[in-house]
Amino acid sequence: MKHKAPAIILPEEGCHEVLLHACCAPCSSAIVEWMLQNDVKPTIYYFNPNIWPRQEYDIRKEESKRHAESLGLKWIDGDYDHDAWLQAVSGLEQEPERGSRCQLCFRLRLTAAALQAQRLQLRYFTTTLASSRWKSLEQITAAGLQAQQAVEGTVFWAQNWRKGGLTDRRAQLLRQYGFYNQQYCGCEFSFQNIKKQKSLAD
Repeated sequence: MKHKAPAIILPEEGCHEVLLHACCAPCSSAIVEWMLQNDVKPTIYYFNPNIWPRQEYDIRKEESKRHAESLGLKWIDGDYDHDAWLQAVSGLEQEPERGSRCQLCFRLRLTAAALQAQRLQLRYFTTTLASSRWKSLEQITAAGLQAQQAVEGTVFWAQNWRKGGLTDRRAQLLRQYGFYNQQYCGCEFSFQNIKKQKSLAD
C-alpha cells in the first residue's frame, strides 16, 4: 500500500537525496517509507550521544541498522561520546523536558547531521525527531536552522513528520518489523523524569 501524505512537502522539486538524522528505527520507519515512495533516497545517519545507558544506545543503534539494511539503504554510525554530551549540557540537568537542555541537545545533533550531509555532498538534511509528539517542533526547527546556518551548503528540511497518517503508519511498521520500542527519550534526565511521573501516579 502506498502512503501518500499531502501534508508533507518536498523542500524543492527534484529533491532525490537527503540525509536523514535518525533517533531510532520506529521513528524512522514511516518517514523512510514515505521518502522511498516519493522518489527520495535517504542516507540514514544515527548520531545520538545523548542516549543512556550504553546498552540502550546499542539496542537502538542495531535496530536502526537492521531497518536500513533491510531496505538496502546506506546507514552511517555517528560517534558515541556520552561524556562529551554530558559536558555540553552541564548546568542544564534539572531543566524540564522541552526546556533549554533539549534545545541544546537538538542543536548539537543536527549540527553533526549537517556536517555529515556536507561531507557526503547532500544539500538537504532532516530529522526523525520531528515525528515524536513528546518533542517541541519549534525547538527542532530552530535547531535545524541554526545547523543550516553553521554549515555552508546545507539546507534543513523542516517538516512535521507526524502528519499525513505517518504516526499511525509508524505504529503499524513497529509491529511489522518487531522493533524494540523504547519508553523514554534517551538521556538519563528524561528517564528520571519518567520515573518521577510514574511514582506520582502510583
